[in-house]
Order: sequence, then structure tokens, then C-alpha cells
Amino acid sequence: MALVASVGPQRERSRPSLDALSDLLGGDLAAVNQLILERMQSPVALIPQLAGHIVAGGGKRLRPMLTLGCARLCGYRGTRHIALAAAVEFIHTATLLHDDVVDDSDLRRGRDTANALWGNKAAVLVGDFLFSRSFELMVGDGSLRVLEILSRASAIIAEGEVRQLVTANDITTTEEAYLGVVEAKTAELFAAASRLGAVVAERPRAEEEALDRFGRNLGIAFQLADDVLDFAARESELGKCVGDDFRDGKITLPVLLALNRGDAEERAFWRRTLEEMDQRPGDLERAIGLIERHGAGAETLRRARLYAAAAIEALSVFRDGAERRALIEAAVFAAERGH
Repeated sequence: MALVASVGPQRERSRPSLDALSDLLGGDLAAVNQLILERMQSPVALIPQLAGHIVAGGGKRLRPMLTLGCARLCGYRGTRHIALAAAVEFIHTATLLHDDVVDDSDLRRGRDTANALWGNKAAVLVGDFLFSRSFELMVGDGSLRVLEILSRASAIIAEGEVRQLVTANDITTTEEAYLGVVEAKTAELFAAASRLGAVVAERPRAEEEALDRFGRNLGIAFQLADDVLDFAARESELGKCVGDDFRDGKITLPVLLALNRGDAEERAFWRRTLEEMDQRPGDLERAIGLIERHGAGAETLRRARLYAAAAIEALSVFRDGAERRALIEAAVFAAERGH
């Protein structure tokens, strides 16, 4: 926590961002984007049309940037990390397509979702296509270790999706169960993306494990901050409708904290709106007020900063340099974005 405390105030003034990492990666990131565009092509016209819609949606490319940045941190100067970063982004994009179908979402990053435009069937099938493309890239790399890491991550992400489905609309969900969903659904891909940097550079297993811890903790910090933003951010900053999680009945950490700190009447409110899905005009505003009253958003952000601190600490085994500093700023950004 001390490390984040020393970094935090300075970064808050200068608005932590991914710019340092993006600038450092330069041509590598451009090569990844080009490969993504090439590999999402298909003679079936709907596939590149639908895939192009979500790929062009303005995502941060944080996960592939972690693969590229961690490879550079480990001294790698080859080209294998380009295809693997693209594979990571295809896995992420496929899960977004499937997520939007499961959540019945109409908006992502301020744009209509693919399922809203083309329907659920097309979105699911194109998601499957992108998963297949990611595995083609893994096989093309030729490393069983790479295949092991990314295939395992894909399976764990799917398990996380099912866990979230089971805990949806259930206000008895525990913090442990919530974090289990976050670790599987979000943090696992961050961890795998980061670990690949050490794998392609053929670094010792201790460095692989350090990058796994870095990515995993960064991913948890990222999701915790995202959960707070759903109740606090302007839509122009968040890129989705504020209150989407509330309207979907998702049980996130700010909600759990407000629930546990509230009285019986407040618990009845959460039960009506999230379990019974009986939502009325003004309910979102009341939910935001309850989260603020009980300090649930502030507590969630405090925990996000702790995870960011753990991510930064994991990088201590690597020498100082532009790569490590850029990755540290990425960890700070994960916990501080939008605030």
C-alpha cells in the first residue's frame, strides 16, 4: 500500500494513463492491430463486418499491450509476441461479444453492441470465430507452453462467466464469491497476457510467476474500479450506460458493501431491485446515493489501490527502466481511471 500511496497523489495530479506504455510499444502495437485486421477477414461477409464493428470500438488494447510490454521488460527482441498479443485480443473480443449477449446489452463504449445490430445468434457465432482465430495464432507459434497458458485461461474465463450467471440477482452472494468471479472472468486473461512476455523471452519460471502476479492483481484492480465507475462516472468517460450493472442485477463489490452496511429497509430495496428485478424510476439514483452514503465506492477504490500496489510490487524483481515504469503507470491507471 505504501508504494501506491507514494505514487497515487502525484499520478492523480498528472492523470495516470496508458500513454507511456502505448508510446513505448509504438510499432509493435501497430503490427498487432494490422494482424488483427488481417485475421478477422473471412469470405463470409457478415464475419468481418460484425467483428470489425467491435474491434473498431475504441478499446484500450490493454491486454495485448501487457503481452508486448512484458516481453520488452524481459528483454525479448523477436516477433513472436506480436501474434500472441493478437491472440490475447481475439480472446478478449470474443468474450465481449458473448458477454453482451448474456447481459442483453445494447451499448458498449458508447456504441450499439453487435448483438443489438445483428442479433444474438450472429454475435455468438462470430465470437466463436474469433476464439478459433486466437487458437490458430497459438498453434502457429508452435509452443505447447503458450498453448497451455492461453487455453487454460480461456477455460477459466468461461467458468467465470458461468459463476457470474449463478450469482446474478442474488444479494446473499459473498465477497469471496464475487472475487472468484473477478479473478476468473477478468484477472485470468490479464495474468496470462503478462506471463507470455516471460515465456517468449525464455526467462526463469520465477519471472513468469512475477508477471502472472502483476497481471492478475492489475486485472482485479481494473475490475474493481470498473464496478465503481458504473455508479459514479459520466457516460462519456465510461463508454457504457451508467447503471448498466444495476439494471442487469449484477452483484458487485460496491453493492455488497452497501448491503452489509445498510439497515433492513435498505436491504429490502436491494432485494426488490436486484433479486426481484422490480426497478422503478429513481431507483438507480437511490442506489448511487446508498453506495455513497455507506462509503462503498470509496472502500472499493481503496481495495483497488491495494491490488494495484501488489501488481507494482510484483515488478520489483525486474530492473528499473522505461518498460517497468510504463507498466507501473498502467497498474496505477487501472485503479485510478475516471477519478
